[in-house]
Amino acid sequence: MHAITIPEPGGPEALVWAEVPDAVAGPGEVLIEVAASGVNRADVLQRQGFYDPPPGASPYPGLECAGRVAAVGEGVTDWRPGDEVCALLSGGGYAELVAVPAGQVLPPPAGVDLTTAGALPEVAATVWSTVFMMAGLKAGETLLVHGGGSGIGTLAIQLAKAAGARVAVTAGSAAKLERCRELGADVLINYRERDFAEELAGRADVILDIIGAKYLAGNVRALATGGRLVIIGFQGGVRAELDLRALLAKRASVTAASLRARPAEQKAEIVGEVGKHVWPLLAGGSVRAVVDRRVPMAEAAEAHRVMEASDHVGKIVLTR
Repeated sequence: MHAITIPEPGGPEALVWAEVPDAVAGPGEVLIEVAASGVNRADVLQRQGFYDPPPGASPYPGLECAGRVAAVGEGVTDWRPGDEVCALLSGGGYAELVAVPAGQVLPPPAGVDLTTAGALPEVAATVWSTVFMMAGLKAGETLLVHGGGSGIGTLAIQLAKAAGARVAVTAGSAAKLERCRELGADVLINYRERDFAEELAGRADVILDIIGAKYLAGNVRALATGGRLVIIGFQGGVRAELDLRALLAKRASVTAASLRARPAEQKAEIVGEVGKHVWPLLAGGSVRAVVDRRVPMAEAAEAHRVMEASDHVGKIVLTR
C-alpha cells in the first residue's frame, strides 16, 4: 500500500507519498480501504515533530477517515467486507489502508457521502466529548468557541445551537465571522479588533479553547460563575500564569483534554455517544459538515500549506 510518511520532521514538504507495508487487521480490529481522511492541526504538529503517535499506533498521520471495510480481525462481528464506514483513528488515515479497533468505527451518517464523512469522526468526537460530556453544556447557557471558522469551531457552533445554547465565537476575519453567523453564532468577535474577554466578561458558561497560554487570563475573565474552560490546543503557547483568586471567586474550572492518547475503551465510549447524539442531527440536516476543499492524498503537503495559512473555513479533506 501507499501512505504519507514523514522521513524527517519539517515543513509541508516533509510529507512523502511512499510505498509501505500493508496494514492488517488484528484481533478486534477493522481494516478500512480509505476513501477520504480529514486534515487536523494535530497532523501538522506530528509533521513538525511535536506530536508523536501513542505507542502501538500507526506512524502515519491522519486521525479520522472514511472508506470501505477491506477485512475484519478475529472477534469482529458487527462489520463485514464492503461495508461503508468512517472511523476515529490514533493515526494512519493518510494511507490506502488503516486498521482500527472496531469500537471506533461508525457507519457514515445517513445521506452523507464518504468523502464528507471522512471529515467528521475526529471533530465530532472532540466536540461532543469536551463541550457536552466533560463541560456539560446545557440549553440556555453560552458557549464561547475560539477559532470559530475551524473544523472544530464550525461543528461546535451547530451542535451547541441544536442543544439550545447561545454561541459566541472568535475569528480573525470578517469573512470567517460571516460564515460563523450563517452557522448560527450569536456573538461574533474579530480578535484582531476586539477583546473577547471584555466583550464577554462573566458571561461564558463554557469555553472551548484551541489557543492555550495566550488566552488563559482572558478566558478566566470571560467565564461566568460556575463556568467551565476546556483547553484542547496550544497554538498560543503552553505556559501561562493562572489567577486562582479569580477562578475561586467564580467557582469555575479549567480542564485540558486530548483525544488521541485515550485508551481504546474510552474512545469507543465517545464514538458510541457520537453515533447516538450527533449522527441523527447530521442525517436530519440540522447539522452539517463544513468542507472547505478536497485535496488528493498524494498532495497532502498542499493541504498542510492551506491549513497553516488559516485561509480555510471548516475541514480540508484528503481524497483517493
